[in-house]
Amino acid sequence: MLSGWLHGPVGILIAQLVIILALSRGLGFVAARLRQPLVIAEIVAGIVLGPSLLGWLAPSVLTAVFPTDSLQSLKMLSQVGLLLFMFLVGLELDPKLLRGRGRASVAISHTSIVVPFALGALAAPFLYARLSSPSIPFVSFLLFIGISMSVTAFPVLARILTERRLLTTEVGAISITCAAVDDVTAWCLLAFVVSIVRASNIGGAILTTFLALGYAGAMLVVVRPFVARMAARVATRDGLTQGIVAFTLVLLLLSSLATEMIGIHALFGAFIFGAIIPKDGALARLLAEKLEDVAVVLLLPIFFAYSGLRTEIGLLSTPGAWGICGLIIVLACAGKFGGSTIAARMTGLPWRESSAIGVLMNTRGLMELIVLNIGLDLGVISPTLFTMMVVMALVTTFMTSPLLRWIYPGERARAVAARADADEPFRVLVSVSHAETAAGLAVLGSALARSSREALFALHLVRPQDRASFHLRSESGTEEALAPLLARSSALGVEARTLSFVSGEPAVDICRTAETKGVGLVLLGRHKPLFGGTVLGGTVRAVMQEARCDVAVLVDRGLSEIRRVLVPFMGSAHDRAALLLARRLLESSGADVTILHVVSPREGESSKRQRVLVDELFPEETHHVRLSIIEHAVPEEAVLDEAKEGYDLVVVGVGVEWGLNDALLGRHRERIIRDAAPSVVVVHHAAAPVASASRSVSERPPSVVEAL
Repeated sequence: MLSGWLHGPVGILIAQLVIILALSRGLGFVAARLRQPLVIAEIVAGIVLGPSLLGWLAPSVLTAVFPTDSLQSLKMLSQVGLLLFMFLVGLELDPKLLRGRGRASVAISHTSIVVPFALGALAAPFLYARLSSPSIPFVSFLLFIGISMSVTAFPVLARILTERRLLTTEVGAISITCAAVDDVTAWCLLAFVVSIVRASNIGGAILTTFLALGYAGAMLVVVRPFVARMAARVATRDGLTQGIVAFTLVLLLLSSLATEMIGIHALFGAFIFGAIIPKDGALARLLAEKLEDVAVVLLLPIFFAYSGLRTEIGLLSTPGAWGICGLIIVLACAGKFGGSTIAARMTGLPWRESSAIGVLMNTRGLMELIVLNIGLDLGVISPTLFTMMVVMALVTTFMTSPLLRWIYPGERARAVAARADADEPFRVLVSVSHAETAAGLAVLGSALARSSREALFALHLVRPQDRASFHLRSESGTEEALAPLLARSSALGVEARTLSFVSGEPAVDICRTAETKGVGLVLLGRHKPLFGGTVLGGTVRAVMQEARCDVAVLVDRGLSEIRRVLVPFMGSAHDRAALLLARRLLESSGADVTILHVVSPREGESSKRQRVLVDELFPEETHHVRLSIIEHAVPEEAVLDEAKEGYDLVVVGVGVEWGLNDALLGRHRERIIRDAAPSVVVVHHAAAPVASASRSVSERPPSVVEAL
């Protein structure tokens, strides 16, 4: 029935692309929830669309959507995607990663190649006798098995390290360096093996080797200086014209064509061309930005689908077959995890850090699939062995994240971060999500951290993306979003310490950073609500619920200076936290503070007792503090009326009495946020306060006079 709707090869191809992309992204959402890299979802999506699941459940659908004569088109598109991907991998391999890492990285990287290669070679006779054909030369089979055991997924590893905030630690630096060395070495060995397999005799293999060496020399001596001169002319995004992009792609394709004609596979040419492009200028970064989305989002899922169509789990139909598959997984883990862990321990690293490096180096992912597909295309491995190795790649990649969390938990990773000194009385963490909120946050944050003994931290979290070069670049330098805050705080005479990293869980990372730095207040900018949500919802609500210090949210309406501050007060813990914040503004900038105590006309004696209490707390009003007690049936309307009287800032505690309910359910009016003329700061009191060095409000008597 489906075949009747799909007219011609174009219709079939479009339907295939829709199904592949939709399923890959859908499973990617599930993988993200499980804290797994996207490559896991894409591998599973390919297997689901192949004979292993779709062909088993609905063979007629598989035949209609993925007919045999259409697979060649998918293969060609996937090869284009792999060319671009290997070019990007070359762009990501910065030679600086290989410098200054010391003997530890050298020893671990060599061991992580030699040990798994040796174990693969030892297993080769056993596998060859059961899963290969006598027509395949044993030497080629042995070399290929060794290489497939030695691969590490550099792009997947980069993302895991970044999301775990490990890229700048010793564990992360050693792991990413070793992965880079592994990738370069594995691809050189693979090129050598491919040349041997394709050569008809020993003379042909020797000729291919000499041609490959000549190609590498020409790329380094001739092409690299030429590309460096071209890169020097590209300093900005506008400088990277379509003409330069087209010319770069032509050079990429010519390099791939050269290695294909030599006999060492087109992917090697794409990888080498990406590796020789200078990483210091803007060319590599801008090329990656232009090409990565097309390669990663559109073309790579086609490769996974094509690999899944070639993976037949049904071939592993006997206990013996599954036993061999389990043996391959054990050998792969023993070689990579065991070899890397022992090598790291012998260099002097503790066992926990050494084990973390071993877990990371055991990640295979996409790089393994590329090697396996080359082997299957060359006929070096059989479809059954191909399926076993795909299962091995899936298992070793899947186990990385949970094993890393168990062996090297977040508390251990954060222990290397510097904590606040006990003698520093107060610290403020300003989290900037959008550049347009930075100026107002700078004014408020600088006023709260004015003293030379106090500190202002400026944090910008970057949304993760599915490409390795993004993660490697995101750890260095100050994000553009922090520039307005830094400039404004510097003009106000306050030095802000910058923090910027990639985060898939912003609320969790804001709270963790606040705890690590020992801050007394987290200051957030207004987050744009999605689908009609509230300002105090989403990430803001999560931070308020989880933070162990007070949290303030600024709704900026052009805050440039703080001269007059209005503080609504009805006695809650959140109101007292708002009063403490107002006190800091009074002390630092000499602002005039008006306390607006709203009393309900129906409160009776309770109202009188509250008024007496407030009068007792303020026996004398200073010229900087004014107490106003009014009766009003709707407290937020009283605040809105008073706010029209020329205030710069309204500091209000979270609470239903002000129409600011931070609960997950309930009615969210937020009229003060929406309708107040001046800027508004909404303050949430911490349920679990931080250490005394932070001077949390909960450690003070619950009175207005204590706060002011």
